Amino acid sequence: MKIVTIVGARPQFIKAAAVSRVLRKTQGVREVLVHTGQHYDANMSEVFFQELEIPRPDYNLGIGSATHGAQTGRMLEAIEEVLFKEKPDWVLVYGDTNSTLAGALAAVKLHIPVAHIEAGLRSFNRRMPEEVNRVLTDHASDILFAPTKAAVENLRREGISEEQIQLVGDVMYDAALYYGKKAERQSQILNRLELKPGEYILATIHRAENTDDPQRLRAIFEGFAEVAQEIKVVLPLHPRTRAALVQVGLYDEVAPNICLIEPVGYLDMVMLEKNARVIVTDSGGVQKEAFFYRVPCLTLREETEWVELVDLGWNRIIPPFSAGVVADAIKSSLKHFEGVEGCPYGDGQSAVKIAQYLVERGRC
Repeated sequence: MKIVTIVGARPQFIKAAAVSRVLRKTQGVREVLVHTGQHYDANMSEVFFQELEIPRPDYNLGIGSATHGAQTGRMLEAIEEVLFKEKPDWVLVYGDTNSTLAGALAAVKLHIPVAHIEAGLRSFNRRMPEEVNRVLTDHASDILFAPTKAAVENLRREGISEEQIQLVGDVMYDAALYYGKKAERQSQILNRLELKPGEYILATIHRAENTDDPQRLRAIFEGFAEVAQEIKVVLPLHPRTRAALVQVGLYDEVAPNICLIEPVGYLDMVMLEKNARVIVTDSGGVQKEAFFYRVPCLTLREETEWVELVDLGWNRIIPPFSAGVVADAIKSSLKHFEGVEGCPYGDGQSAVKIAQYLVERGRC
């Protein structure tokens, strides 16, 4: 059985690392890895393949950055050529990026079965490109591997048949368990940045709703700058966010106050997450990783697709309407933040369940 796996963005590399490791040990399965090039600089792509021990991509499409329509269209054309050549039994897509949607559409048009990992997530905000991508991908896919019970319920409410839905848990939890100890052995990021555990805030900002809105961008970074007067704020700076800060004239204003660093590899990011006092983010993946390492998290959005984290008290939603709102929320979290224990993301064997299911379906 041949499986074409399509990835393109940093979170997908992490998820694919967990699943590919199992697929490539499964007898009778050949995986063909396609990297669209959606994340293309070395710090956001190349280093991940090295650290996560992901096999070199069989195809690197080199699409790069563009508007949503142009990028998705170029990916669709390039992926279609790969699928014509490879003729796989399954196409495997992850998450909610343009690479996800392009992979699913290309496969569906060629009548190749699609399996969507991390299916059923909903923010219920159609202004988010990610929400549109995940909804369309779910309804185009043949098999939906849902990470949580809430995701299963979302799919049911949208009329997707029970036989298409598989509750397998979250492959990012698999990755967190596998790579957490490796990070402790290999990462030197804390020493390099002269950080002490529990004595800094870790922040990540990259979503278009925050970077492309000058008012929200200013509110977030002025809030960070205020907090940085009390505790160090470390922020690996996404290329999109850097460009946005420069464009609105904010970069030189905030750079002296916040510890802005280049994007880091996965192992360094794990160490930064595990040892932070609080994590502040707009990333879906970082929200979960904060929970895996039991670090309080503030999400600078109006909603989250990971509602169970809010229910458990490990995540708070903070719409970044002003610098004061952002700064006050962070300062409050430093004084009091209490979450309860729970296991909403499975048992760390999600990748095994996915591989077993695909093999069994392939025999039918």
